[in-house]
Amino acid sequence: MSACVIQRPQPAPARGRIGRRPSVLIIDDDTILREVLSRRLQQQGFDTLAAESGNGGLEAARRRRPSLIVLDLRLPDCDGLEVCEQLADAAETCFIPVIVLTGLEHPDILRRCRAAGCHFFLRKPYDPNVLLALIRQAICDADCPDNPGA
Repeated sequence: MSACVIQRPQPAPARGRIGRRPSVLIIDDDTILREVLSRRLQQQGFDTLAAESGNGGLEAARRRRPSLIVLDLRLPDCDGLEVCEQLADAAETCFIPVIVLTGLEHPDILRRCRAAGCHFFLRKPYDPNVLLALIRQAICDADCPDNPGA
């Protein structure tokens, strides 16, 4: 695996999302999962973006500034944990909540995901209703920083 490309941070835009449909960036190399999840989210009122690699996902996050990112850990070009760390460390993406959605089995994977900056963790195969609830909660938490549940 090669390392993910780190680019110089750009200033983050204003966070106001009033009047804009929330957008979800799906970073996963599984084409079927991306298409099914994208279709389901669009039916629920979300705009969706997709990337099949870590570097593609980082570029899309920087360029489009989605409301939320759903991230797999097994990517063809780099480690999803490294992608999560770069998103959390960059000024232009640190405010974007990340939900890790993975089939990776490892004894301390949840701890490692939290340390990398993810907001929620869900294991594949997953319940689509649970993922939808986590997406809504994470976006709400990000939009309402004074929310005591955030």
